[in-house]
Amino acid sequence: MLWAEHLARDRRRSVHTVRAYRASAERLTAFLGGHWGERIDRAALARVTAADLRAYLAQRRESGLGNASAARELSAVRGFLAWANAGAEQPRMRGPRVKAGVPRPISPAEAIALAEEVADVAAEPWIGARDWAVLLLLYGAGLRIGEAVALTGDVLPVGETIRVTGKRAKTRIVPVLPQVRAAIDAYVVQTPWPVVRAAPLFRGAKGGPLSPVMIRRSVQAARARLGLGERTTPHALRHSFATHLLGRGADLRALQELLGHASLSSTQVYTQVDAAHLMDVYRNAHPRA
Repeated sequence: MLWAEHLARDRRRSVHTVRAYRASAERLTAFLGGHWGERIDRAALARVTAADLRAYLAQRRESGLGNASAARELSAVRGFLAWANAGAEQPRMRGPRVKAGVPRPISPAEAIALAEEVADVAAEPWIGARDWAVLLLLYGAGLRIGEAVALTGDVLPVGETIRVTGKRAKTRIVPVLPQVRAAIDAYVVQTPWPVVRAAPLFRGAKGGPLSPVMIRRSVQAARARLGLGERTTPHALRHSFATHLLGRGADLRALQELLGHASLSSTQVYTQVDAAHLMDVYRNAHPRA
C-alpha cells in the first residue's frame, strides 16, 4: 500500500505505527466499499464526509472499541484521507471524549493508547522508542516523571528491579515488568547517543539530558488528539499505577514503598480514589443504582 510506504519512507514512522495505520486505512476502505457498494479509489475517498466517519466509528465500536482507541482510529484515518486527497478540505468531526470530572485514574487501555500515540508521532523512531520507554516506566513501575528522566546508564542491563532515587534523595527498589524492560532495551538499541554509565539514560533530540517538559508537551498534544481529559498527565500514569495495584489487592505499606512516599497518609489517598471508582461502577451497572 502506498500509504504505508509514505509513512515508512517520508514520515519515518516505526514498523509498529506503519502496521497499525495501514490496518486502519484498510478497515476504512473495506467499510466504505460495503457502505457505498462500490470500489474505493482516491476519487471515492475525496467524497468521505463526517457522517461516513461517524458510521465507520459506530461499526468499530460494535467490536468493543473504547474512547481512546476510537480517537486513535479517527486520527489514523484522518491522516490517511489527508494523504489521499492532498490539499482537499477534510471532513470535520469531533473525536470521542472521556467524561470530565473529579480526578480519576485512566484505564489500562487509555494509558497504553496514550503512550502509543506519543510514540507514534515522534519526529524520529528512536525518539518514539524513548518516549514509549519513559511512559511505561511511569505506568508500569510507578515512577515520577523526574525520577524516570534522571535514570542513568547505571541501571543497564535492566533486571527484575531497578534502584530509583526519589524525593529528598531517598532511594527505593522498584520491580520492572518484562514489557518495561523490553521498551528500555529497544530504546538503547535505537538511540544515536552513547549510553554512559554515569550519564543520563534518556537523551533529548540534541543529545542533552531529556527534560520532563518535553514529555509533558507530548502527552498534552496526544491527549488532545485522543479526546482525553486535561488531567491526563504524565503523573496520572503513576496515579493509575497505584490505583490499579490497590484495586487488585496490593497492601498499602507495600504500595507506599513502591511509590516512595515518606508517610502512609500520602498513600492512603488512593483508597479514597478506589472507593470512588467502585461507586462509579456500581452506579453504572446496578439496576437500582
